[in-house]
Amino acid sequence: SPVCGGPADAPAPAVTRPCAAVHVRSVRRTDRAAGPIKSLDIFRLPNQSQRGGAGDVVVGMTSCTNSWSLADNQKKCRPAERLRPAAGLKPPSLRVRLLTMLQLERRGSGCSPPRLLLLVYTFFCAVGDCLFVTDYFTRTPRKLNAFNSFASVELFHFSVPEDTMMAVWNLITFKEQGGTFGDSCPNRNVTVYFRSGAPPVINPLYTRFPRDTVVPGSFAVTLTWTLPNRTTGAFNVTSPLPGDWFLAAHLPKDEGKISVKGLSEECQYLFQPQLIVQKLIGISVLYPGYFIDQMIPIHNRSALYKVFIPNYISKVKVQLVNCSTKNKSSETCPVVLKMRARAPPVHNSSALDCREWNPCELVTLVPAWEQWYYILVERYLSNSDVYFRIGVQITDCSKPSSSKDRAQYSSSMNMPQSFGTAMGFSLSDTLLMASVPGLSQNASHLHTSEDSIIYLAPTADTNKCWPIRPTLRNELDTFSVHFYVFFGPNISIPPDRAAVFAINLMPVLDSGGVLNMELKLNLSTLKGANLTVFGCLNYGMPLFLRENSSLKCDSESVAGFFLSVNVSSNITKLRIPYPQTGTWYLSLRSLCATEHGFEACSNVTAEVYMRAYLTPCINDCGTYGQCKLLRTNNYLYAACECKAGWNGWGCTDNSEAYSYSFQLLSTLLLCLSNLMFVPPVAIAIRSQYLLEASVYIFTMFFSTFYHACDQPGIVVFCIMEYDVLQFCDFLGSLMSVWVTVIAMARLKSIIKQVLYLLGAMSLSMALQLDRHGLWNLLGPSLFALGIMAVAWTVRTIRRRRCYPPTWKRWVFFLFPGTMIATSAVALYAFVETEENYFYIHSIWHMLIAGSVGFLLPPRAKPDAKVTPLKRKRGCGYQLCVNEHEELGLVDPGIITINSICTS
Repeated sequence: SPVCGGPADAPAPAVTRPCAAVHVRSVRRTDRAAGPIKSLDIFRLPNQSQRGGAGDVVVGMTSCTNSWSLADNQKKCRPAERLRPAAGLKPPSLRVRLLTMLQLERRGSGCSPPRLLLLVYTFFCAVGDCLFVTDYFTRTPRKLNAFNSFASVELFHFSVPEDTMMAVWNLITFKEQGGTFGDSCPNRNVTVYFRSGAPPVINPLYTRFPRDTVVPGSFAVTLTWTLPNRTTGAFNVTSPLPGDWFLAAHLPKDEGKISVKGLSEECQYLFQPQLIVQKLIGISVLYPGYFIDQMIPIHNRSALYKVFIPNYISKVKVQLVNCSTKNKSSETCPVVLKMRARAPPVHNSSALDCREWNPCELVTLVPAWEQWYYILVERYLSNSDVYFRIGVQITDCSKPSSSKDRAQYSSSMNMPQSFGTAMGFSLSDTLLMASVPGLSQNASHLHTSEDSIIYLAPTADTNKCWPIRPTLRNELDTFSVHFYVFFGPNISIPPDRAAVFAINLMPVLDSGGVLNMELKLNLSTLKGANLTVFGCLNYGMPLFLRENSSLKCDSESVAGFFLSVNVSSNITKLRIPYPQTGTWYLSLRSLCATEHGFEACSNVTAEVYMRAYLTPCINDCGTYGQCKLLRTNNYLYAACECKAGWNGWGCTDNSEAYSYSFQLLSTLLLCLSNLMFVPPVAIAIRSQYLLEASVYIFTMFFSTFYHACDQPGIVVFCIMEYDVLQFCDFLGSLMSVWVTVIAMARLKSIIKQVLYLLGAMSLSMALQLDRHGLWNLLGPSLFALGIMAVAWTVRTIRRRRCYPPTWKRWVFFLFPGTMIATSAVALYAFVETEENYFYIHSIWHMLIAGSVGFLLPPRAKPDAKVTPLKRKRGCGYQLCVNEHEELGLVDPGIITINSICTS
């Protein structure tokens, strides 16, 4: 057919490249017999190498001679050719051509044959002719933390659509300090991890994982700084797997310095990922068992197809036959055949060079079930079009016979509702309307025909797939799920076949926990046989172990996890942190060891206790860890936070762990250091400062038991809830500072008591708002110091000399007490870290208590009463005092009161 400039004697291909950038996507008819076309769904495709005129339309029909087209001034059916306008005339618009075609259909122009089967020119999706759609996703910037455990990382969740050809993550990191750009902040590298299907399992500190734990792989990218306050990076994934993608980002581990909140402007490192995907629209769909004629035009490099593989398929074979260039058959085909599950093929996918194989058949054993397989036909550079016939054969292992009704076979494939239509038409309509001649299973016997679609019945696998037993899902709590086997948990494994179980993990909901698998062999059922039960846990499809095959759980297209139990080791466990969601298959096979290897046992049915369940963390993070339930947007996941120097994914790495003696020493040091408050209490009682002494006792008591409860290890003693102890400890510490400074001001008793009460209420409110803020300590201290300074200044002015009046008070009490308190604050704010916390904080306790003993003022002198003076002999004078007038009780001008006179 002379379509798109092809040779006139070429046979009509079923699908050709578009002469113009118009794709007739679907055709709906009123019935299966002759009738008018109801509607056409069209859209334009970007084609940089168009050779046809704008607006050309080509539609194929099998009832006409090969193919047909409609010119603007013609009403008859004729071979298709390029629609060229007369010289000097503009080509008709697309709208005019389509309206003309529809009007001719309605008038009965003779182009509607009795059996109208529209083989629409569905593009085989040569990459140059397909429509690319770009989607953009972004996330809110988040503050990054230094890595201590997975609980300290920032997790981001993305969803990659199907048929994505390219995914580009744009990674943006910038600094902030005090609400402005952090140009003065140090450069700290940012590490980003990527994983498809579940969060990445990372180990940047190279700690040991718990026993029987497998570590899924992930990608990692380290971002370095190129600008003072901003850096960007990119991570490209060609043909990414569709579905969930997770990113985990963190800063390097720091020295563990404990900084006081608000003391200085903190450097913040903010991270924002952005995702740009480019997906392909209109990928041609192949049906298993059907062969179609295709062509790769000279201006395109490749053609892309996809086929859906249902359950119970043991082999997928892609066949490419009848290959020719320029309508000339050749012994070799200048193309490369590639295939990949779930996403378009990449450079390391399964490939076959068709120049070296005739016929060209690419076979995949143990394919993924209920997944799309993508097939790429890539041509070598040449100056001619490539014609071929392509089809997909599947081997069904669910039934022993290959003879089955076509309609039953179509329904047994269990196609999803979103499967769509292949080649632009319905598969059921094709089976009813199209003639499907027989075809030999041997590709060398494929005959050339004018029919564009040929059906090839699926074959049956002699090694039958054994029945798969489902499991019952019982949800107890978040990430606490048990999978029960019907008539279990003890399961019998017959000697002649495998026992296969399916475990279904819910999308997104179950990927944030740990999948646990336990097997225990019942030795009493072996009857003395040297029997071993082998198990394979695979994702997406089961791997059936056979006695003549190698005992591996990996195949060409899938990786699995191996388990085994025998007489010497009858218990095995397997843990998978952050498993991929979907269906996991556990295959169990009992084999006996012989001189020739493992063979099927005779008359021995093994019994195995199987337990499969989900947990939030591995062994609940053990004794030295805490399992935390975390959330990022609407995604939940769990992670361990270790303590007492223990590390690892399950807090099982004790390479840096604190010993018991060290934990005991640290606890005693933090607790007993509070006994330094005993001398200040004694001094306060001796000086009759009873309110102050009660505050010091309160502080000593709650600080002791708070630190006894705050220990990271196993030497812990809590008399009440941790939060209550912490609040009382912080309140007592601040109140001790407050009452000490107010006491140094030497105010009147009533004023002092009012200030004590107001301080207690204000400090309680401040601690409830923020217990770790700088102003909780600095604010009350400054305010109290201000009151003391005013009181001392007033006394200094009245007495006209410095207060306190004696130099001994300054040298031996005030100056040492001030220096001790300043040293304690400096240690607390600038020196204290997580490693030296135990002894630095103990020194802080002793220094603060010691400073109180120096700064607390001495006992106030009692008020001196006025007593009569003794009469001196000799000359003198008489002093008369009116007591009522001095007290302001009476008016001496009105009432006469006797005065007390003394000489």
